[in-house]
Amino acid sequence: MTHRKSHGTGAKGPDELRQQIEQTRGQLGDTVAELVGRADVKGRARARAADLRDKAGAMTVQLRVGAAQAGHGVQDRAVKAGHLVQERAARAGHTAQERVTRTGHLVQERTGHGRHALRDRAAHAGHELRMPRPVRSLVDAALRHPRPALVLGAAGAVVVGAAVVWRRIDRVQ
Repeated sequence: MTHRKSHGTGAKGPDELRQQIEQTRGQLGDTVAELVGRADVKGRARARAADLRDKAGAMTVQLRVGAAQAGHGVQDRAVKAGHLVQERAARAGHTAQERVTRTGHLVQERTGHGRHALRDRAAHAGHELRMPRPVRSLVDAALRHPRPALVLGAAGAVVVGAAVVWRRIDRVQ
């Protein structure tokens, strides 16, 4: 509120009195406007509601930005995890391929040694080995054409190796 000023003396003339009245009216008008502003509950509530709407809008924008950033972070981590799984699968495939190759070479070596050993034993014994006719024809074919027999054996080893790798990948997931 406004403070009243005490005037030591009254007005010295009608002009000065009019001026004091005008000054007092201005002060009184300011005081009334201030009181009306305080008494206008509805207007103050509207202003407060507008402030709260503005703050809510700002928070909504802030939350959307935060959610978008979190989404990008999740996407980046998912891409990295996908690359990691892809690298591990490639390594597992290469490892399986190396093992199959080594096994194929080992089978090829042992088959070569075994074939010679069988021929030597058969020649030494002086007679053919006794086995059923279908098996004998397969063995004879494998002895006459060792390369296709080794290729079939290696293909079987590759199939077994691939099955092992796929089972391991399924367990990881």
